[in-house]
Amino acid sequence: MMMPLTLPKEERLCSKKLIEQLFASAKSHSATAFPLRAVALPAEGVVEGVAVQVMVSVPKRYFKRAVHRNRIKRQVREAYRKNKHLVVQPMESRHPGETLCMAFVWIDAKEHSTEWVERKVVQLLTRIGEKL
Repeated sequence: MMMPLTLPKEERLCSKKLIEQLFASAKSHSATAFPLRAVALPAEGVVEGVAVQVMVSVPKRYFKRAVHRNRIKRQVREAYRKNKHLVVQPMESRHPGETLCMAFVWIDAKEHSTEWVERKVVQLLTRIGEKL
């Protein structure tokens, strides 16, 4: 069955409690593919029927203007949306009933092309998919 290439509200990570847990927990895994860092944490039944929840963070420290931060966030979300099957399918098959909480954090002080960002997101998703 073909997975829809969408990113609905249910797949976005917005729970403050879960986000704190994601960055504070010793169980969370981190992977880096410059200019991105991905932090992932499998959690028990967070949202029914959702295998992966994701968030994107671009620190104000690197980009003072919101326009630039928003552009990068849009690039990362788009790359994730197109390639989310790399983590969603392994998560659904190996850990049914669990939700993988994931955060992409931008760690560079300059913008990159959309193709470059997509390549890096695919690298991170592949690595996280293998770890599951």
